[in-house]
Amino acid sequence: MKRFIHISALIVLFVSLGYAQQFTLEQIMSAPFSEQLVAAKSAPRIAWITNLSGVRNIFVADAPGYQPRQVTHYPGDNGQTIAALAITPDGKTLVYARGTEINDAGDSANPQGLPVPPKQQVWAVSADGGEPKLLGDMGCPYEGCEDIQISPDGKWAVWVAKKGLMAASIDEGLRSNGTQNGPGAQFAEMQGTPNSPRWSPDGKQIAFEINRKTHALIAVADVNQMYEQNGTLRHDSISAGRIQWLSPSVDRDALPRWSSDGKQIAFVRTPGAENRLPIIPLPVHPWSIWVAQVKPALVGAEAANQAATTDPAKEIWHSGTTSRDSVPEFLGAAFGFAQGDAGARVIFVSEHNNWPHLYSIPVTGGEPVLLTPGEYSIEDVAQSRDHKALIYTSNEGNLDTRHVWRVAASGGTPTPISKGDAFEFTPVEAANGDILALGSSANTPNLPLNISNGQRQEIAASLIPQQFPKPQLLTPTVVTFPSTDNVTIHGQLFMPPQCKNAKCPALIFTHGGPPRQMLTGFSYMNYYSNAYAENQYLASRGYVVLSVNYRNGIMYGHDFQYPTNGVWRGAVEYNDVVAGAKYLQSLPQVDAAHMGLWGGSYGGFLTAMGLAHDSDIFKAGVDYHGVHDWSVFLPEWEEDAKNAPDLKEAIALAIKSSPVGAMETWRSPVLLVHGDDDRNVPFRQDTDLVQRLKKQHVEFQEMIFPDEIHDLLLWRDWINSYRAAQQFFDQHLK
Repeated sequence: MKRFIHISALIVLFVSLGYAQQFTLEQIMSAPFSEQLVAAKSAPRIAWITNLSGVRNIFVADAPGYQPRQVTHYPGDNGQTIAALAITPDGKTLVYARGTEINDAGDSANPQGLPVPPKQQVWAVSADGGEPKLLGDMGCPYEGCEDIQISPDGKWAVWVAKKGLMAASIDEGLRSNGTQNGPGAQFAEMQGTPNSPRWSPDGKQIAFEINRKTHALIAVADVNQMYEQNGTLRHDSISAGRIQWLSPSVDRDALPRWSSDGKQIAFVRTPGAENRLPIIPLPVHPWSIWVAQVKPALVGAEAANQAATTDPAKEIWHSGTTSRDSVPEFLGAAFGFAQGDAGARVIFVSEHNNWPHLYSIPVTGGEPVLLTPGEYSIEDVAQSRDHKALIYTSNEGNLDTRHVWRVAASGGTPTPISKGDAFEFTPVEAANGDILALGSSANTPNLPLNISNGQRQEIAASLIPQQFPKPQLLTPTVVTFPSTDNVTIHGQLFMPPQCKNAKCPALIFTHGGPPRQMLTGFSYMNYYSNAYAENQYLASRGYVVLSVNYRNGIMYGHDFQYPTNGVWRGAVEYNDVVAGAKYLQSLPQVDAAHMGLWGGSYGGFLTAMGLAHDSDIFKAGVDYHGVHDWSVFLPEWEEDAKNAPDLKEAIALAIKSSPVGAMETWRSPVLLVHGDDDRNVPFRQDTDLVQRLKKQHVEFQEMIFPDEIHDLLLWRDWINSYRAAQQFFDQHLK
């Protein structure tokens, strides 16, 4: 009874101060998250994936009304991701991967602890409904290799699997009973790790990259369809026939892309491995574009007697030798052939003028044409149906926004397709010419949109639950402030109404990545859409929240993203977090004596840096799967690090740039959140830190999720961890 009176009194006090909770954590986290928008090539149909409180399913919609229709019906918060969504050209079938990539032990994630562990597998389902049918196992051997490519006739799928390339007949898969292994068969097995498979326009060849560690090669395999002994064609199996190697060298070749006539392949070449290089200086990664002629496919006995050789490839462009000339991190989305006014052109991204921009160059070489001039960055890139134009997103005119633009492949003035206070991502052009995208705003989660003719038609607003607290959400304000070395830093300020006339505790949030950018709205990545929701929730609980877009992040130029003394080479980006704290301290609404910080992954690293270096500023922190000791990553990140002449100095610098390098000044309490099957940040980063915290007698709490990965798979784990974070801050900052 005494406890009941105590809680009631607190509620009355909070209401009288204006701290009444406007919505629950479950309500804000009920926001549906949509991703992987795709469009059929010859039918006016789109498809996408929506995660609704941990329940992941595929939806389709048809022009002109684009009414959403659910195709798969996977139940429950089961932790099984859906990825690599692809749609056949006629729009009748969807192919996708379900389950996570494998860890070092060869296992997909099993966050529910099921007695029969799940696998990552490839499935096909009719867009008209019905049960999904198994095509085969995937077991993606590295993060981000989920990439299913459908043949031009829509009959075959090829993908990167645990033991090489796999292929399967989509038709046979749909006709099967979907049991055990599906119709998938290994397409090609060879030394090295395959990547980036791409069908030729006639469907008779597949080009792919083979990574052999010190170098990488581009292979083109003729597609052999399997025949029964009586000579009849089997429709359930194909294999690699003759292999062509495109100008093999000691360098690393990647991103094979076919010309529209199937006679040429463009690819990117970067230098091969070198020995005994110093690793402290920020490396430069020059690159070049090459075009190779490809011999037509051969089959049967004819192929067996042909040599697997090609004519030498021709270099049509190469970068300079400065840091800005390094190969762009997200080159693959834009790279490929397009149709110019005077013939074929190759599209690429370069940052040599500091900003990531689109360029095109004749396939024969020559002077590149800058397609997107200005001080801004491009991000998502798609081609128009006729391949004469590029449809892309950028932050032109406002570095803290994202809209869709179009530009001709030959050059000209870019024209906006969307504009306004909301955001658009991942544009596609439907078969009927409509432009569609995913989009969000300050109070609307990421959902599909029709943005044709400058209009913003919401396609799937019906997926938003009634409990979602849209009217109660704040619209964050974009703020800028100088870092300690006078670099301008951008952030989003969540200022609760109840704090306008009273001093409130404050929090700094730092995103992960670090190649990310937080916006004044829901993100196009699920992890950061969740983080945005948590920041809204913390603001509703009476915290002033500042989300800091620190250096190493995207969309503010190459120099901002790649400081020479960033990450383990000096962690200069931590200065931006301190600058954010000073900005908050200058606000009359902020109680500077009660300030904390939180973040995940790289944001967890910066959280730990704040607690270790500046416990006098940051009184508490919540560290989600953060990095605490850079030195252990050097052998993995820096090639031939064990033989580097400056290895000893590099290790010392990495430790100094880590939270463990300042343990003697760490005094503030911390909540550590981590899944012990993390494939991004090893769990040992936390086991090591905890021993150090114990020796320093620092208060810490733990929230460990057995069998969870980096990006928590179960919605309920996000809920439980976010609630624990809020309670931890209430305990230490209120």
